[in-house]
Amino acid sequence: MTTSTRGAAAAPAVLVLEDGRTFRGRAYGAVGETFGEAVFNTGMTGYQETLTDPSYHRQVVVMTAPHVGNTGVNDEDDESKKIWVAGYVVRDPARIPSNWRSRRTLDDELESQGVVGISGIDTRALTRHLRERGAMRVGIFSGDALADEATLLARVLEAPEMKGAHLSAEVATTEAYVVPAIGEKKFTVAALDLGIKGMTPHRMAERGIEVHVLPGTATAEEVYAVAPDGVFLSNGPGDPATADLTVIQAVLERRTPLFGICFGNQLLGRALGFGTYKLKYGHRGINQPVQDRTTGKVEVTAHNHGFAVEAPLDKVSDTPYGRAEVSHVCLNDNVVEGLQLLDQPAFSVQYHPEAAAGPHDAAYLFDRFVALMEAERA
Repeated sequence: MTTSTRGAAAAPAVLVLEDGRTFRGRAYGAVGETFGEAVFNTGMTGYQETLTDPSYHRQVVVMTAPHVGNTGVNDEDDESKKIWVAGYVVRDPARIPSNWRSRRTLDDELESQGVVGISGIDTRALTRHLRERGAMRVGIFSGDALADEATLLARVLEAPEMKGAHLSAEVATTEAYVVPAIGEKKFTVAALDLGIKGMTPHRMAERGIEVHVLPGTATAEEVYAVAPDGVFLSNGPGDPATADLTVIQAVLERRTPLFGICFGNQLLGRALGFGTYKLKYGHRGINQPVQDRTTGKVEVTAHNHGFAVEAPLDKVSDTPYGRAEVSHVCLNDNVVEGLQLLDQPAFSVQYHPEAAAGPHDAAYLFDRFVALMEAERA
C-alpha cells in the first residue's frame, strides 16, 4: 500500500529486518509500506538500470554507494517498462540531479511509480549485517504504516520468502514480439522471456540477429514455429527449482544452439541434472571478477543473482545431453558462473553480458553464440 508523497519526502520511516534489527530514516519515494527480500547492490552507477531490471522483482535493494540519484532519471536507460524493485534503500539521495539527459529526479520517479523507499540510514552497517546474516525478508514503513516495532516485525514475518518463489511469469511478456536485426539479417533467435532486459535483444540485433521474444511459458512448438537458428534463455527472478524445464530439454534434444544468462544459466544447469542452491547474500553489482576458464581471461562483470548452480569445478560431468563442464567461475568465492556442453552447441553464464550500465568485458559471449549458429549452419 502506498500513498502520494508530493511534499512529504521528509516523513519518518523505518526499515525492519526479519531478525528484528531496525534502521530509522526518512521516506524516499512513495510513503507507505512494502515487503521483500533485502539485498545489496555494489554498483557505483547504473541505478536506473537496476531499478528497471525485472530480476529484482520482490526484492528491496540496498545501494552500497552512498550518493544515489546524482544523474536523475532519463527516458533512454530503462531496461523494461517499469521499476520492478519492491523497495529502495539509500544513504544520501542527491538534492539536485546534474546530467544533460536528466528529465526528472529519482525521488519523483520512485514516487510516481509507487515505490516505497527509505533514506538517511547507515547503508554500510546494513550491508555488513546482510553479509553476516544473509539476505532476509524486510519491510519499509512510513506515514500511516508506522507502528510499534513488534507489530511491524510480525508483518515482515508474514511476507513470503524468496526460496520456493515462482516469479518469472509475473514479469515476462504475455505477447510475443520481434526485435529486428540491425542491418543485414543473419540469424533468427527465439528468446524465452523469463524477465528479459531491453538491452539483451539489442545486443543480439547489433549482430544481425532477428530476435523473437516469447513468453516464458511458450511451448516447444511455439519456439520452433519461428524457425530459430538458436534459442536464448533470459535472466529473471525467483527460485530456479520452481521452473518447468520441458522446453529446454526439447531444445537440447534437437541440438539447437542454446545460450542462457543468469536465471537461464540456472535452468540449463537443472536441465543437465545439476542442483541449484540459494547463496547467502548473492552477487549484485557491476564489479564482480569472473574467469573464463576456457581462455584464462578475467572479466569484470555485472551480476544480479541470489541462486547458483551446484556443479563440480574440477572435472567434466556426464549428463543426459553429453559431457558438460564449468566454463566460468567467480574469483571472489568460486561460485559457478558458467556452463558449457562439450558434445553439442549449448552454453550459459550466470552474469549479464549485455551489461547496461557496464562493464562490457563479456560482450564477446554474444559473438560466441553467433559462432555456434554459424557452425551449425555450415
